[in-house]
Amino acid sequence: MKASAFVYPWDVNGDPQAAEFIAGLGVRQATLASAYHSTRALTPRHPRHRIVTAEHAAVLYPTDDRWQGRELRPYPAGDWAPGDAYGEAATALADAGLEVHTWVVLAHNSRLGADHPDTSVVNAYGDRYPWAPCIAQPATRAYLVHLAAEAAVRPGAHGTELESLGWYGLQHLHAHDKTAGVGLGDAGQYLMSLCFCPTCREGYGDRGGLDADELAAAVRESLEPLWRGAPDDGGWTGVEKLLGEEKAVATRAWRDERARTLQETAVEAVRAAAPDGFQVLLHADPVTYHVGANVGVDPAHILSVTDGVVVPCAGGTGLLTPFAEQGREDAVIAANFTVVSGMGGSPGKLASDAARARELGATELRLYHAGLGSDGDLEAVRSVLAGS
Repeated sequence: MKASAFVYPWDVNGDPQAAEFIAGLGVRQATLASAYHSTRALTPRHPRHRIVTAEHAAVLYPTDDRWQGRELRPYPAGDWAPGDAYGEAATALADAGLEVHTWVVLAHNSRLGADHPDTSVVNAYGDRYPWAPCIAQPATRAYLVHLAAEAAVRPGAHGTELESLGWYGLQHLHAHDKTAGVGLGDAGQYLMSLCFCPTCREGYGDRGGLDADELAAAVRESLEPLWRGAPDDGGWTGVEKLLGEEKAVATRAWRDERARTLQETAVEAVRAAAPDGFQVLLHADPVTYHVGANVGVDPAHILSVTDGVVVPCAGGTGLLTPFAEQGREDAVIAANFTVVSGMGGSPGKLASDAARARELGATELRLYHAGLGSDGDLEAVRSVLAGS
């Protein structure tokens, strides 16, 4: 199977050996970040630094004039990725023989939420999630569509992988996160991720006939047993049990429609800006009400819109099946494995994991992450890919 490694520009720029090292792993593609959220990253082989701190979500290239006059616009990177950091790294990777695709993070941006708090998801208690732009709001949707097209279609790129193109919620790897004191399963996470910004409040009424104040009160009441330690039954049946079937279905209908149409519009914008043959993939989860970096989708619908999906497999390969069952032979179904042992990955099991993924319909591999892994982790990857 074709394999691609995720890469940050700072893994490559300033290290004359990095591109050849990544190509030497046996991957054919590098999925290179062009727009990314804040992070603190290890660079264990870089000759100039060992830690890179990306202070806020940013684009890693110079923007064009499409943003003139727009209130919501992408932020330039600071000294962690100056100038056209993406372009510099992409050139080095291509010169090493790798096919370069962009990696674009969209509805995950704490800086946007800090500067424009009205863009954020608001939960039933009135708490804002600054990392989670509400994708129902027209201005936010326009911003995300323009960002998708610009950040995806960089010079020389053969394709893109769009991450967080949907709802984000409570779950977030935030700085010094302290939110695990009460175990929320699928049901609790869904309820805590319902948005009550003015746009969503109106949407619940127009699309589902729900009074937003009554709905918010019902959500708070539904969550009370979980705060007191009652088990979360999980799954959609758990949501319906807590909130009631009618309210649950109405909220999901609104959210699913907003996510689905945003994905359609963003992919259309990318294709309009891209050359022929440009590949568009979405980081996806096959359960529509799931939120986060791997956005919840309907498998049949998303495979009718994109060229395929990148599916999280760190917790097992079961999420591949709903996509493979659609029977679209030309679709890319990429199994995404973490190969950094210090981040919970299992590079030593990559051969068996990849074999199982292939059995379940995976057509490609994604390996997270070439810049973060130790030499030992990446040697295990190299051995597997050499024998595949």
